[in-house]
Amino acid sequence: MRNSISIKNISKCYKLYDSRNDRLKEWLIPFGPSRHREKWVLKDINLEVKAGEAVGIIGLNGAGKSTLLKIITGTTIPTTGSVHFSGTVAALLELGLGFHPDFTGRQNVYMSGQLLGYSIDEINACMSQVEEFAEIGEAIDALVRTYSSGMQVRLAFSVATMKRPDILIVDEALSVGDAYFQHKSFGRIKEFCKAGTTLLLVSHDAAAIQAVCDRAVLLDHGQVARIGDPQEVMDYYNAMLGDTEAKTIQQVRQENGQVQTISGSGEARISGVHLLNRKGLEPEFVDVGEPVRICVDAQVVQDIPSLTCGIMIKNRLGESVYGTNSDYAKKELHDLKAGKTVHYEFSMPMNIGEGNYSLTVALHSGRDHIANNYEWRDLAAVFEVLNQGKQKFTGVAYLGAEVTVQEE
Repeated sequence: MRNSISIKNISKCYKLYDSRNDRLKEWLIPFGPSRHREKWVLKDINLEVKAGEAVGIIGLNGAGKSTLLKIITGTTIPTTGSVHFSGTVAALLELGLGFHPDFTGRQNVYMSGQLLGYSIDEINACMSQVEEFAEIGEAIDALVRTYSSGMQVRLAFSVATMKRPDILIVDEALSVGDAYFQHKSFGRIKEFCKAGTTLLLVSHDAAAIQAVCDRAVLLDHGQVARIGDPQEVMDYYNAMLGDTEAKTIQQVRQENGQVQTISGSGEARISGVHLLNRKGLEPEFVDVGEPVRICVDAQVVQDIPSLTCGIMIKNRLGESVYGTNSDYAKKELHDLKAGKTVHYEFSMPMNIGEGNYSLTVALHSGRDHIANNYEWRDLAAVFEVLNQGKQKFTGVAYLGAEVTVQEE
């Protein structure tokens, strides 16, 4: 089927030698003893991407993400397996990949465009669009060696997307660009997806994966660890950051269909989570701007050197809206003994837009959960925000703008 990608039994192994002499000896004496070690960076990857589908690929550094994309685009040959796809493919794998530093930006546009399969006439027709989107001005006629990393990624992305491809493959290269261009480029990616382009996106940005992608794939040590709904996969990945062996991570599907992720080593436990309104009651819904208290009860199970409690409010897409913790507030506790109970309260006005939200709660040491994750619990509470008295507005944040108008 056009625009689809079929990845079957892909594995990639590299041979590691202790010295160049060992490599030469093995080549000269093919039936002699093996002088290399094998390093499998990918193992039996199977993935079917449907036409028009957007799939995000995530994983810790060294998980095999970039190797997989290089195999898909043909720049690296797999040890086993095959990749099949149809349609035009545009790939942005590495910053300025294929750009020659001693040629101008304009000359590189022509060279890169032809590598993508476009004719000179097609590139001529798109040149003004490339210049306009890249927004690097007169630098288009300067040598690429004089470009900053941001300018290179602007031009590289503009060339890769000068025409809407059937399949678009994007690696972490966009993370180098400035915030303005990241917004602009993701806007173009969304437009392409709506028009039917199939997307493979590698990113550590949870918001980007959840906002753009239909599915997410988590790679771990060269294998597919999870595949499915972006929020579920990102929650699992976030838990993995605090438990790289993934030994204490549990995912449970709740009655409402949502999947709750719980992880942690267990030295401290979350014994209660409550969202209370100004009357001290757990409400059916929260009004925009209404003062609330998020109360978390923690039970210390084993002696621990320090304890931090954090909260994160997420919208219905799993995107982070607001997060804080007791360490940010300079209220981290130290040298807690087993059996101790700690009560945390986070008081704030709920200045967010209408919609359904969830609350993530975490107990850990230090500023984040990566060093010592005692317990991380997604979907610890679910609540709805309604606008009952505030001026109508759109978006995820209520800023209470005052509007003045003068006629002269």
